[in-house]
Amino acid sequence: MRIAALVVFMVAGLAPAAHAERDYPWCVFGGELGAPGECMYVTREQCLASASGRWNTYCDVNPRVRFKQPAPPRTPRTR
Repeated sequence: MRIAALVVFMVAGLAPAAHAERDYPWCVFGGELGAPGECMYVTREQCLASASGRWNTYCDVNPRVRFKQPAPPRTPRTR
């Protein structure tokens, strides 16, 4: 039981590290992704491949890249 809890905490701790420190130019929007979309694609082709087969999704330029808005400040995590 303790090992399972440890694994869960380790995996949960890795999730924020998966976010890049930069804004990728292409996002998948729609479906069940919500307002921010899924902005992790370098090329339009990558975005289209990810959107393919998903219900009611489309690719578009990342709004922060399009309008050159800075990313919101990241708050430091406490351990």
